[in-house]
Amino acid sequence: MAFDWDDLRYFLSVARTGRLTAAARRMGTDHATVSRRITALESRLGADLFMRSPRGYSLTDAGERLIVQAEAIESSAASIENDLAGDRFSVSGVVRIGAPDGFGSLFLAPRIGELTLRHPELELQIVAMPRVFSLTKREADIAIGLERPDRGRLFSRKLTDYTLHVYAARSYVNENGPIDDLNAIARHPLIGYIPELIFTPQLDYLGQIGDGLTPRLSSTNLFAQLNAAKAGAGLCILPDFMAANDADLVAVLPQEVELVRTFWIMAHLDARNSARIQTVMGFIADLVKAQRDLFQVRNRLSD
Repeated sequence: MAFDWDDLRYFLSVARTGRLTAAARRMGTDHATVSRRITALESRLGADLFMRSPRGYSLTDAGERLIVQAEAIESSAASIENDLAGDRFSVSGVVRIGAPDGFGSLFLAPRIGELTLRHPELELQIVAMPRVFSLTKREADIAIGLERPDRGRLFSRKLTDYTLHVYAARSYVNENGPIDDLNAIARHPLIGYIPELIFTPQLDYLGQIGDGLTPRLSSTNLFAQLNAAKAGAGLCILPDFMAANDADLVAVLPQEVELVRTFWIMAHLDARNSARIQTVMGFIADLVKAQRDLFQVRNRLSD
């Protein structure tokens, strides 16, 4: 049977959205047509390209191999159109961004809408969760993480260092008196991550400010910790880009306790020639660079 190159467009749409209905909307057709084209492609190639489940479609090993070639064909087709037709290359398609909850929700979400205004055919998905995203398994096209990857076919760049301090509600400090030395921290209830559910060692903070410290109130979600601290439940280590400008919070011993972590941005090596991936990565990097003072507040906090 002759290979129909157009089927690759349907394949890419399902691979990027994970669902037939979402892919159909992007292709301007119905889900039955998408399903039929995917089945036809699998039949012609003699391989299952997707694993089907109630949660959607995920790539098999064969699908992982095909997507590399399919995206290369897509890029080549776009380059041909750009070179021969003389039109400006259109940045379009779905880009899924995986990011830690604080960065994704508080920093990225309010600012990245500008990019969709610049490129009306670009669809952005922000998955803001406290976890490590697998780019190899296509859980995201772009990932923001706290560690630079040391394995896999990935490329990465440093976004920025960011500082963290111990915070408490102003009302808590007013009721309990000033906290004027490191030993006093242990006498106050602490808010932090659930120890066995910390997804990266970079978030294991408490051991760096004292021995044997454990949270009395813990959550996997940084916003839950932030809101607990604002409600006066105790002391919490928080990124300054989330807490430094919050009028309800005050830094505790900012000169004595300061932690520094790093945000990295990364993507699969196969995406280095993808216009949409490079455009989104560049936009995020520019956003962070323009807001550098938001992430690093050294010498600007006082008790």
